[in-house]
Amino acid sequence: MIPLVLPAQAEPGVPYVTRLGRDAGVRNQAQLIEESVNSAIFAGDHGLVEIEGVPANDLDGDVVLVDPDAGRVERLFRSGSNHNTLLVTERCDQLCVMCSQPPKKTHVDRFALLEQACRLADESALIGISGGEPTLYKNELFELIENVLRNRPDLRFHVLSNAQHFTDDDIDRLRQPLWGKVAWGIPLYAADPKLHDEIVGKSGAADALEAGLARLIMAGARIELRTVVVQQNVAILSTLARFVSTNLQPIEQWSIMQLEHIGFARGRWAQLYWDHGQDFSSISEAVDLAELRGIPVRLFNFPRCTVPAAYRELVVPSISDWKRQYAQACDSCTQKAECSGFFAWHPETAMGGLIPL
Repeated sequence: MIPLVLPAQAEPGVPYVTRLGRDAGVRNQAQLIEESVNSAIFAGDHGLVEIEGVPANDLDGDVVLVDPDAGRVERLFRSGSNHNTLLVTERCDQLCVMCSQPPKKTHVDRFALLEQACRLADESALIGISGGEPTLYKNELFELIENVLRNRPDLRFHVLSNAQHFTDDDIDRLRQPLWGKVAWGIPLYAADPKLHDEIVGKSGAADALEAGLARLIMAGARIELRTVVVQQNVAILSTLARFVSTNLQPIEQWSIMQLEHIGFARGRWAQLYWDHGQDFSSISEAVDLAELRGIPVRLFNFPRCTVPAAYRELVVPSISDWKRQYAQACDSCTQKAECSGFFAWHPETAMGGLIPL
């Protein structure tokens, strides 16, 4: 794994954002002044900060949030990485049975700091936004995105949201041209409202989601629909495919996702995980039906060799580089670079049956 939070010592003060680098005289950048095997000292507008745990070369160009009181730095944007996501809140109004980021009741407002970080991001970067549920702080979220895109029109955003907090008043705002650089990743787990509500742990969630999707579609928003495969919905994926292709034609993509062994799913693995390597039929039926009706489908978190050959072109190397691992059997695979591999916390007992391609 690539560490995203590192121990650090900084001069006393409030948390701040800076870029790290070797060059002198760069605006909003702390310059490297000393380094050892696994530590580096940088000097910038806020004084000195010593970061431990990785060599200086690994930090070059990173945008970090320095928290002097906590004694740590958070690598918000790793230079050159395509997998940078900002966690804007840990609060959520759902309790999904397989949630990989179990929600908290408290919220720390970091929107101003995160906006500063976005303005320092690499050129043409795609910035992920996640939670919790980001639209619980919808006004702050909208302002962050709009402020950044007005100053950095080269950037793009991808926001994960349950889409339940949009109102009619948001439609005109989201029709503005700059929102064309924003895609929304929206989870839908079943065509049956009752089953969707059971999976997300919230009564009325499906109805609120339907209304939210309608508003996003009216606004011309870019929508990626997301469905995590679990034992509770695998048998009805084809029904969901019919629902999506009938009612949600404007979406850009339907992402069918394998389960992540973390958060709530870790303790419920035996009750949730569907081994697609043993039975891919429900997934293939849903994919075939959706694509036949013009819905683009992609498969996330599926190792390529575990998917039938006819569907491998749909597999996306979706697992973020900082939390990706490969089994020993993958070393000889010619398609390793195009494969998502496994989450770093994926159980070894679920890594069997790999056949290097």
